[in-house]
Amino acid sequence: MGPALLAIILLRLDDPGAIARMFAGANAAWLAAALAVNFVAIHLKVVRWQLMLRARNIHYGTKDAWLAFSSSLYLAMTTPGRVGDVLRVQYLKHDLGTTYAEGLASVVMDRLFDLYALAGFVAMAMVRYSPVIGGDLWLVSWAVVGATVLGPLLLLVPGLAERLMSRAYARLARDAEADGLSRFLGALRAQVSRAMVLTLPLTVISFIVGFGQGWLAARALNIPISFFDAVCLLAVANLMGLLPISMSGVGIREAFFAIVFPAIGLTASQGVAFGLFVFFVVYIALAVIGFVAWQIKPPTFSAGR
Repeated sequence: MGPALLAIILLRLDDPGAIARMFAGANAAWLAAALAVNFVAIHLKVVRWQLMLRARNIHYGTKDAWLAFSSSLYLAMTTPGRVGDVLRVQYLKHDLGTTYAEGLASVVMDRLFDLYALAGFVAMAMVRYSPVIGGDLWLVSWAVVGATVLGPLLLLVPGLAERLMSRAYARLARDAEADGLSRFLGALRAQVSRAMVLTLPLTVISFIVGFGQGWLAARALNIPISFFDAVCLLAVANLMGLLPISMSGVGIREAFFAIVFPAIGLTASQGVAFGLFVFFVVYIALAVIGFVAWQIKPPTFSAGR
């Protein structure tokens, strides 16, 4: 649905040619800086993942962790909802013999940290854009943020998660490991007390770095938005991009920017151009880095899988 939505947005613009002109006049220095930040963002998330694994006495070398994480990005950026992240579980299984339950717990907690940090930034954005996002849309947006925060907490409640997930886990885990569900939930809950002292600040820093990358992209296009506005805009766009109706948020992000940019004194064309530029500078760039990592260290599966 995402590309179809993007096509509709482009057809409804008063001056779609403005996007091509903005791209052609992009500042090369700011563009290079925005692209370079991808490596910083990846490294921060790799270090965070290593810390989560160490909380369970799993030690994954930086080189292998970097390649595994980057390879999973290649798949994550080309699948709706970024489900490719779970590829890291297979890398852990192959490289270290880590159980699927333990590996999955590290990936799920990794995503939960991202989700909670993102929800905080989105709440800040909702306050910032409350004059723009009003009425029913304002209420629905806050409901989504609330559900995002409260929903995953069910995994941390002993007994409740086991009852809710046991039947689904039994159906999905074809290669069921002994006590797989209890291992998964135990490993997941252990992350809360052991790792979050370091992983939570790293998560916030990694988001700020990523939002800074978007601000650099705006500077490259000569779009006059503040760093704070870049943070708010990209936070909402990132949350909306998690909806499994598009790949890497294509179309959803541009539609949101096309609505919000006129409300902050800019044009819809600038909003769409910013969304597309972020897509190329961040998402396509990460997919390329992941593709290279995939060639260096492709995922390995047994013959029967």
